[in-house]
Amino acid sequence: MRHRIESLLPRRRRFLAAAFLCFLLSAAGQAQTRTPSLDDLLARTSKYVAGFLDQFSSVKCTEHVLQEKFGENGKVERKADATFDYLVILTNAGGELSLDESRLAVKEAKAERNPVKKNISLLVSNGFATLFLVFHPYYQAGFDFTDQGEDLVEGRPLKKIHFQHVRGMRTPTALLLRDKEYPLELAGTAWVEPETGVIVRMSAGIGAGMEDVGLRALRSEVEYAPAFQDTAKLWWFPRLATIEVETPRQHWRNTHHFTDYKRFSVSTEETVASQP
Repeated sequence: MRHRIESLLPRRRRFLAAAFLCFLLSAAGQAQTRTPSLDDLLARTSKYVAGFLDQFSSVKCTEHVLQEKFGENGKVERKADATFDYLVILTNAGGELSLDESRLAVKEAKAERNPVKKNISLLVSNGFATLFLVFHPYYQAGFDFTDQGEDLVEGRPLKKIHFQHVRGMRTPTALLLRDKEYPLELAGTAWVEPETGVIVRMSAGIGAGMEDVGLRALRSEVEYAPAFQDTAKLWWFPRLATIEVETPRQHWRNTHHFTDYKRFSVSTEETVASQP
């Protein structure tokens, strides 16, 4: 009996070693699945954004906007808030992608002024809910992308992708000043689900100051949250967008909250009258 036990020990060790090796190979396979290459992740995210844009242009929601203007001491000099019915209108004429935001006031802007200072202007910020267009096939070639590894956000492993606009290429954002548009050299980071390409959060700003036109700094943060569950996908829509703008003498911050998403559809019927 003793001889038999001693002869079985090496076999058991070999079995445990083989099982351990299988476990390592399995773990390596899972790690490879969870960490796709940058090119694969960009392709996955681009495909998701292209599909999401169709979803985004067929919904409406409630948008609450808080506008704040800060003084030199960092205190709020003036603020205003308003509520809108919000939707995005998508057109694609001749291969040119165009997005227009429609806002119908539900609650008119109510401003609180500093009784000492008058004529304090507020900032108007549009289009930051569609910051995800950085990854759309129409704009993606206009940016350089860098893999910044993984980040744990609310217990979920996400990939961090840094993006930097390439000068002279298309960009989804511009500064409108005195009826003239200045394309913004956006740079920032997106937090993306590696398996689905879903964008969970984005942070962006101007890579270099534009003080020649009076813009010292621009920072934006956009958070996304799930809204509709389709057959195969869970679509994430803008939930919160914060925009801060600074000039050499002024500082603004706008906060956009998006809630109560609802789908809508438009149908048309055409009738040709008979000739008399």
